[in-house]
Amino acid sequence: MNNNHKNHFLLSLLAVMTALAPAGASTPDGKTAVPKVVVNILIDQLRSDYLNAFMPLYGDEGFRRLLREGRVYTQAEYPQARPDRASAAASVATGTAPCNHGIVGLKWLDRATLRPVFCVDDKAFSGTGTTDASAPTFLGVSTVGDELKVATEGKALVYAVAPFRESAILTAGHAADGAVWIDDRTGRWCSTSYYGALPGWANVRNELHSIDRLLQSVTWKPSSDLVGNFSYFLSGGMKKPFAHKFKGDSRFAAFKTSGLVNEEVAATANGCIEGTLIGTDGITDYLAVTFYAGNYEHRPAGEAPMELQDTYVRLDRALANLLTAVERKVGRENALFVLTSTGYADVENSDLSQYRIPTGKFDVRRASALLNMYLIAVYGQGEYIEASFGTQLYLNHKLIEDKQLNLAEVMERTQDFLLQLSGVKDVYTSQRLLQGAWTPGISRIRNGYNPRYSGDITIEVAPGWRYINEDTRENQLVRESYVPFPVIFYGYGIPADTIGTPVSVDYIAPTLSETMRIRAPNACDKAPLAF
Repeated sequence: MNNNHKNHFLLSLLAVMTALAPAGASTPDGKTAVPKVVVNILIDQLRSDYLNAFMPLYGDEGFRRLLREGRVYTQAEYPQARPDRASAAASVATGTAPCNHGIVGLKWLDRATLRPVFCVDDKAFSGTGTTDASAPTFLGVSTVGDELKVATEGKALVYAVAPFRESAILTAGHAADGAVWIDDRTGRWCSTSYYGALPGWANVRNELHSIDRLLQSVTWKPSSDLVGNFSYFLSGGMKKPFAHKFKGDSRFAAFKTSGLVNEEVAATANGCIEGTLIGTDGITDYLAVTFYAGNYEHRPAGEAPMELQDTYVRLDRALANLLTAVERKVGRENALFVLTSTGYADVENSDLSQYRIPTGKFDVRRASALLNMYLIAVYGQGEYIEASFGTQLYLNHKLIEDKQLNLAEVMERTQDFLLQLSGVKDVYTSQRLLQGAWTPGISRIRNGYNPRYSGDITIEVAPGWRYINEDTRENQLVRESYVPFPVIFYGYGIPADTIGTPVSVDYIAPTLSETMRIRAPNACDKAPLAF
């Protein structure tokens, strides 16, 4: 055998051995055949413009490292219109939109009771360290963590850590070993009996580093003089150094919207890494972590700009701590991180009229009453509109059936009437969303609609207008501006690159799945991103 044939034979043999290597085997560069740990990081309300604006305030091991060494998709978006924390978490975990996974928002209306339902409420599973009864019952499809559990016959470890209940449960999925969050009433890390007992590492955090004890002595101030004097906002620098104490019954909820919460989340996630067998065998383990990048108590950025800057600085430190903890345990080459945002931001409630910008108020309850009067005039007496929630209306299907009316005709008349009202940009009936022709504009609206939980009529209020509803105490300014945010893959030998091509977050799940050599979640129809 000559040298060329011998080299060709050796290369072929090496390729076959690599393909057949067990999960824990290593390649010649020391990287395992699959990651030892996958960390899926979701940051509530992270924005690229703020992320970049505060860059002078960061250290080298958090955002700077991710942007320098990661594969950065700069133009990320969600497949559905107007994501919130719940629908975003579900879409990242499942690789699909609410039309499939069912989490259309934080809350929706139960058609049977006409009462709002919280997305992870389930009375069948009592809280562990909390009075909230919770489970991922409404999440109708599998998650990345679920598929990892199935593929490893339950041997993989899957955990989620988040400040918020819905984020923890929806990113954990159905088959996780645990999901923990901070209880609004006690400030303790808690969970649900759905996942069994509260993990030992969470108990240790509660006993040794009580948030309640912390808040009795801590005052949230700028983390450095530089943070206090730097200003990205047009309103100028800090007029008076902020100093927030956390008191009263709402102190824990306020803490969860402060920059301090990210340090607590990172410390608890590190406790999970160090207090479990994560990353110690040849089976990939999975950790979902949610951080917060919104403003303090959801105030407009103009009212608390220095707090927002400090939140990003502390978030940067928390990310650095998390990256370091994982890499210390398994090595940088054996850990895969992905980071993205929930893709929305708290809406500014500015009074546009004083600047002569077109605006107005769209009263959902009044519109519903006018619509019912119109339908009475056409079809006779009855309560045709059962309820409203947000900008969605729920028709009385029983009345329409008893009167032997054509539902499609009633919806069409409803749409035509509502389109005549001031402040209405468009109206979508359920039939239009389910059966109408596809257009780029309607696609994201359709993806956010689920026939089990969404209303029959969706009103799209014009940008710049407020929709109000005294029944639900809603008063929200409508803005359709794109919130810029990235998707960043880092670690496990992924080459650094910056990519400006738009990418949807539902590509995250199949990409992670391919890297772990498992099936993508069962409602995910996207192909993995190529590295």
